[in-house]
Amino acid sequence: MDKVNILLIDDQPAKLLSYEVILGELGENLVKANSPHEALGLLLKLEDVAVVLIDVVMPQIDGFQLAAMIREHPRFQKLAIIFVSAVQIAETDRLRGYEIGAVDYVTVPVVPEVLRAKVRVFIELYRKTRQLEAMNQELEKRVAERTAALEAQTEQLRRSEERRSIALSAGGMGSWEVDVVSGRVEWDDGPYRIFGVDSASFEPTVERIEAMIHPDDRGKNTVGAIVAAGDNRFQVEFRIIRPSGEVRWCFGAGVISRDANGTAARINGVTVDITERKRAEERQLVLAREVDHRAKNMLAVVLSVLRLTKARSMPEFVSTVEGRIHALAATHNLLSATRWQGANLSQIVEEELAPYRTDHRERIESGGPPAMLLPATAQAVALAVHELATNAAKYGALSTESGHLQLVWRIDEQALIVDWVETGGPPAVEPKSLGFGLSIVRSSIEAQFRGGVSYDWRPEGLHCRLSIPRAQIAGPAPAQPPEADGSRGMPNRRSLSLAGRRLLMVEDEVLVGMMAKRILEDFGATVLGPYGGLADGLEAARSERFDGALLDFNLAGEFADPLADLLIARGIPFVFVTGYQRDSIDRRYANVPVLPKPLEAESLERVLVSLLDPPSRATADAQERRNRANSGRFPA
Repeated sequence: MDKVNILLIDDQPAKLLSYEVILGELGENLVKANSPHEALGLLLKLEDVAVVLIDVVMPQIDGFQLAAMIREHPRFQKLAIIFVSAVQIAETDRLRGYEIGAVDYVTVPVVPEVLRAKVRVFIELYRKTRQLEAMNQELEKRVAERTAALEAQTEQLRRSEERRSIALSAGGMGSWEVDVVSGRVEWDDGPYRIFGVDSASFEPTVERIEAMIHPDDRGKNTVGAIVAAGDNRFQVEFRIIRPSGEVRWCFGAGVISRDANGTAARINGVTVDITERKRAEERQLVLAREVDHRAKNMLAVVLSVLRLTKARSMPEFVSTVEGRIHALAATHNLLSATRWQGANLSQIVEEELAPYRTDHRERIESGGPPAMLLPATAQAVALAVHELATNAAKYGALSTESGHLQLVWRIDEQALIVDWVETGGPPAVEPKSLGFGLSIVRSSIEAQFRGGVSYDWRPEGLHCRLSIPRAQIAGPAPAQPPEADGSRGMPNRRSLSLAGRRLLMVEDEVLVGMMAKRILEDFGATVLGPYGGLADGLEAARSERFDGALLDFNLAGEFADPLADLLIARGIPFVFVTGYQRDSIDRRYANVPVLPKPLEAESLERVLVSLLDPPSRATADAQERRNRANSGRFPA
């Protein structure tokens, strides 16, 4: 037990010594002061003092004055003070002492036992008081800690509830509780929002809520039906009819709490608004049917092109068919970019004339107001422009160095008017019968869209006018010509631009792989593959030696990412050959060239040469490719 301080104050050293001897048996810390000034200094220095013995009669300041001065300090207002007096004091002096705060008097001669007993009492009282204070402080500390813990738990619970509410709101959800016996329902903000009712005026009950469920979905989605099913957990989809008449789809999931007898007592759950998901599923179903329809139509068009194309030789047949199919493919890409809402006429024209602008840029003019054509119309117009350009390249203005082509259009109240005007070429002579290409132009525009096609075979060149009803225009569109990517079609003569190159090909479509392999071999390359799956491609990439690669991005449902990453890590250049748009491919392959299907031989050659050859060779070959393009790239 810690010792307590006992302050002894007397101006006579002998008396201090006697007090020290008498109180020494208590085993406490005795502190002596010979004057009031010394006593006040010691009090301020000492941590705590349990008892003070003060001589009443002292020079300058007596014991009563000193006691009053001690009491004025806030620390010593409850300090036990015992007066020691060697003279007989009057009753009034005693009262004065008690008023100041003295707790007892001791007269001289001092009886040691009496003094020790009185001091011991106040020491014990001091210790008890300090223990109580310590206990009170500990209790207050525990109360404060408990209060803080409760406040923290309350705040945590509040934040958790806030997060839950935000999450439910962000997910279009709402939570609820149903008292099965009373039919009382408790909602948070979510169900009010989902059901489209005002929380201030709408009181949710089982009857009112079930009345808002669509009649066709009400039978199996009532509280009674769910409870009767016997399961403790449930998930249901149903429609609701808001007070405004709007129909919304909802998903509900909940847990049934039962009493000791197994009777349903309470249901807790959440409701999610899944209207947008349902609409997306409906759009996806419609889109799947539309894709199926368009794919069959496209195959029918391709089959017609194959059956109706006439040529004097097999290379000419292949080149002609490829040109027509690539015209359809280019328009397909434009339509795909707009989710088949339509294609920009300006972009169609730029796509089809881009190969010819390479050598005739200053002699080809085109332009007109913005116009977005419906999908079927866009394909027909693209094929028509392709056939007119092919005819001009073989017989008309684009077959000579002095020829000029102007393709302009305008829109009046009735139709879209497209004028194809050739000048400066060989004199135009009206044929006895239209060839297949120009027949396509007339049949597609006149028969399919009830438009008009007129050919004017003038001495200075062909003038063709296409008239397309305004109903075939989806709306205005900003003209954004894409970059010309060179010629189309497979030239009749190949240079060995890829001679000595070993190329890995991974392609799951057998016919596409065979065609691409033949093109590459015509350019002098050695082709490894084509491999039809990702696993086979990876095995070949690890075991074979090759200079570059062609990868289909989607290999029978597996993306080519692992193979592409392997090639990047090994520093082997490659190109994606895919039906996907560029924005559908991961951004980490932003520097990898992407060639769309169906493949164009010239584009494939150009990309591979730029990847595999140093710039000097690519520059040297540029003129050769242009010469070949002029002589063989545009089929009749």
